[in-house]
Amino acid sequence: MELPPWVWALTLIVLAAVVVLDLTSAIRNPHRPGLREAATWSGVYIAAAFVFAGVMFWTQGSTYGGQFLAGFLTEKALSVDNLFVFLLIIQAFRVPEPLQSRVLLVGIVLSIALRSIFIALGSVLVERFSWVFLIFGAILIWTAVGLLRDKGDDEAYEPSRFMKFAESKMRVSKEYHGGKLLTRIDGLRYATPLLLAMLAIGSTDILFALDSIPAIFGLTQEPYLVWTATIFALFGLRQLYFLLAAMLKSLKFLALGLSAILGWIGVKLVMNGLAENQLPFINGGHHIEWLPHVPTALSLGVIVGVLAAVVIANGVLLHREGKTWKELFAESEAVLDEPSAPAVAVAEK
Repeated sequence: MELPPWVWALTLIVLAAVVVLDLTSAIRNPHRPGLREAATWSGVYIAAAFVFAGVMFWTQGSTYGGQFLAGFLTEKALSVDNLFVFLLIIQAFRVPEPLQSRVLLVGIVLSIALRSIFIALGSVLVERFSWVFLIFGAILIWTAVGLLRDKGDDEAYEPSRFMKFAESKMRVSKEYHGGKLLTRIDGLRYATPLLLAMLAIGSTDILFALDSIPAIFGLTQEPYLVWTATIFALFGLRQLYFLLAAMLKSLKFLALGLSAILGWIGVKLVMNGLAENQLPFINGGHHIEWLPHVPTALSLGVIVGVLAAVVIANGVLLHREGKTWKELFAESEAVLDEPSAPAVAVAEK
């Protein structure tokens, strides 16, 4: 896939402008979007991704267009799972309503920055060392097994080792002090719960990036498609969070669906790595040519099929519980209004 430099430059400028505008909007007008506003902007961002996919199909052909679409759908599904963790963190630290957008935006900007760095490193490794596919595949299969074992049953935020270390080294105020990350109390400098919430978001971003990047490289090795699919998937997450706050805890089969998708991509990566094998202790350092090539259309079909199955299964579950999707969306505001624990309780753990 050969693209002139101006295409890269134009894409970078446009997508960076979107990030800056969203950041500026959240800072100048910190508020919790209503359901209609959140739904509108979520739809705009998703529609933009499909328009871009159409441009890829039109200008680059079905193979690259399919790779972008498969990558976007996979990354979007992983991002929704990411939002579930964001929800737990925001509830655990009892982030005030006016600051929730800011915390979310920090998490999304960090996600974009970390993934961009990892994509650059991954592109270099994939181009030079075919055995990287085996490592990426192993990471995804391990993650898939972990999701299958947990089944998405985690309902509480568990601080990571990094967060426990950070909290042990900081004096933390009991209350929020507006949008301040640091404050002074009786002449001593204290971290605010807002700083801890942002640190928690950032540390989870690193873990999610470690799963996200191998997944997208399992579907395409084109740096342009890897980067654009990842960035498009992260756009609109701030609005999507407020739209799906209640649904995040009701998507009982999301973890199983992600497990199936990541497992599929992991196996595909291992097969690619073995097909291009250069490791002397495997098949004498020769390629394993009899392994089948998995076409993009098949991967796209598997991803779409699994995501559709998750939606249908949840729809059936809601019907049995006597609920509708509309009622579930309406519960979002109630969920956001009732954080699960005071900020100081988390800070004092």
